[in-house]
Amino acid sequence: MPLPRPASPRALWEDLRAFAKERSRVQWIAALFAMVIPVSIIVLFYYDTRTNIAPGEQLIYVESWSANRTDAEIAAAQKERQAREDAIAVERQRQFKELERQFGI
Repeated sequence: MPLPRPASPRALWEDLRAFAKERSRVQWIAALFAMVIPVSIIVLFYYDTRTNIAPGEQLIYVESWSANRTDAEIAAAQKERQAREDAIAVERQRQFKELERQFGI
């Protein structure tokens, strides 16, 4: 079975014009929406990949200690740090209890 002869661009253009004349305005509007919505979703996904979702720079503070400090000094510094963290936790708990009292929870 031989393949059909390729059509000329003029014949293609005439076929498209005849096809377009058969369609109503409502069908063209629906076709436009049917093409615009997926294209806009793809464009939004493209721009979403361009947004910076990685965390920003983080500052890390490092304490400097002498190399020859004793175990007692290390334990004292740890206890002091733990006492500060405990005080912060107690204050935060107090603030949440205050919010709880305000909202009547």
